[in-house]
Amino acid sequence: MPFQVANMSFALPEMWLLLMSCVVLLVVAYTGGKRIEWVAGLSQFSLLMTAVLVYLNLEHSGVAFSGNYVKDPLSDVLKLAISLINMLVILYCGRYLQERNLRSGEFYVLALFSTLGMLVMVSGHTMLTLYLGLELMSLCLYAMVAMHRDSVIATEAAMKYFILGALASGMLLYGMSMIYGVTGSLDIAEIANAVSQPDANLTVLSFALVFIVIGIGFKFGAVPFHMWLPDVYHGAPTAMTLFLAAAPKIAAFALLIRILVDGFGSLHGQWQDMVILLGVLSMIVGNVLAIAQTNLKRMLAYSTISHVGFLLMGILSGTEAGFAAAMFYILIYALMTVGAFGMILLISRQGFEADNISDYKGLAKQHPWYALMMLILMFSMAGIPPLAGFYAKLTVIKSVIDVNLLAVALVAVIMSVIGAFYYLRMIKVMYFDDPESEFIVVPSAPVRVLFSANCLMVLALGLFPGALISICATVFV
Repeated sequence: MPFQVANMSFALPEMWLLLMSCVVLLVVAYTGGKRIEWVAGLSQFSLLMTAVLVYLNLEHSGVAFSGNYVKDPLSDVLKLAISLINMLVILYCGRYLQERNLRSGEFYVLALFSTLGMLVMVSGHTMLTLYLGLELMSLCLYAMVAMHRDSVIATEAAMKYFILGALASGMLLYGMSMIYGVTGSLDIAEIANAVSQPDANLTVLSFALVFIVIGIGFKFGAVPFHMWLPDVYHGAPTAMTLFLAAAPKIAAFALLIRILVDGFGSLHGQWQDMVILLGVLSMIVGNVLAIAQTNLKRMLAYSTISHVGFLLMGILSGTEAGFAAAMFYILIYALMTVGAFGMILLISRQGFEADNISDYKGLAKQHPWYALMMLILMFSMAGIPPLAGFYAKLTVIKSVIDVNLLAVALVAVIMSVIGAFYYLRMIKVMYFDDPESEFIVVPSAPVRVLFSANCLMVLALGLFPGALISICATVFV
C-alpha cells in the first residue's frame, strides 16, 4: 500500500510518544535535571495519552506506510498493556531512584524511547520495522542497566547484557537476511505467501528459522539463551530490573507472533520442535535453579525463565486457542512481575535493598496487608487457584493437550509442582519466621494504593478471567 496521509492516524500513538520523548529530553537539557518532578509527571502524562490514543482508535485496522506498519487487534491490546504497565513502573520507581541519586532525567527519557521501540515492534509488518523497534528498545535498556555508574555489579551486568544482546541481534539479523535472500521480500505477508508455495526452499528457510528462534529466545531469556538474565536482574538497580522485566516481554511476544505465526505459520512443523525444546528446557532449568536462590531478584529471574517455558507452550501448539492462551499468559505475567518487583521497591529504603528472601522475615507481623499482597502474587505465580496465574497455566497446558502433546503437558504439570516450593518458601519466611529488623514502608499514599490495586487485580482476574480471555481469543479469530 503506498504512503497516504490518511494512514498516519494509525500511528498517532507512536507519533505522540516520539514528540513527547523529545519534549522531555529538551526539558531535561534546559533544566539541568533540576525539575525532575516535572519530567516524571510529563513522562506519566505522555504514556497515559499514548494509551488514550490507542483506545480512541480501536475500531480501525489496516496496513500503512507502504506495508511497514500494521494496526490490528493484537497491536491495540499489547500497546495498551505496554503503556499502562510502564506508567505503573515509573510511578513505583520514583522514590527508589531519588534515594540512590539515580532519579535523573535520563531514566525517564530512556524509558519513553524504549517504550516507543516496543510500540514499533508491536506494529511491525516488515522484518526491517521489527528489527528497528527491537534495537531502539534494546539500546535504551542497555543504558538503563548501566545507569548506576558507581556500582561494579551493575556495570558488569550491563556489559553482559550488551554483548550477549548484540550477539543475539546479529543472529536475528542474519536469519532475516537469509529469509530475504530466499523470498525476495521483507514484508511479513509476502514472506508468508512465499514460504507456503510448493517450490519454497525449505532447507534454507529452516536454517534461517534457527537463527530467528535463537534471537527471539534470547529476548525472552529462554534456555539455553538465559545466561544473561539472572545476572542482569540481580546486578541492575531494582527500578531498572522492574522496567526490564515486564513490558519488554510483551514486546518480545509480539515479535514472536509477527515472525513465527504471521510469517511462518505454514512452516509450523519446521519450528515447532525448536520451540518445544526451548519451552521444556526453560521450565525445567528455571524451576530447578530457582530453588537454590537466596536472593529474591535472582529467584524472580529464574521464575521468569520458567514462565517463558509455559508461554512457549501456547505458541508451539500452532492453534488460535494456543496463541490466545499465550497472550493471556504474557499479560498476567507482566502484571504479576510488576507487583513482585514493586514489593521490593516498597520495602526498600536508603541503605537497604530488600532483595534477599531473608529480608522479608516476619513481614506479616508488622505489615499484614503487604504480606497478604505478596502472598497473592506468590500464589498466583505458583499457579494456585483461584488466582490469575492458575488460569494462565491452565489455558496453555490445555492448548498442548488439545494437539496431543501429552508429554509436554506432563512436564509442565510436574514443573508447576516443583516451582510451588520456592514460592511457598517466600510465604513461609513472611508468616512464620521472626522479624530481624523493623520494616519501614515509606512510599506515598498513591503508590501504596496502586500497589494494592495491582495485586488485587491479579486476584480479580483469577476470579473473573472471562473478559480478558475473550479479548485474547478475539485477537486471533
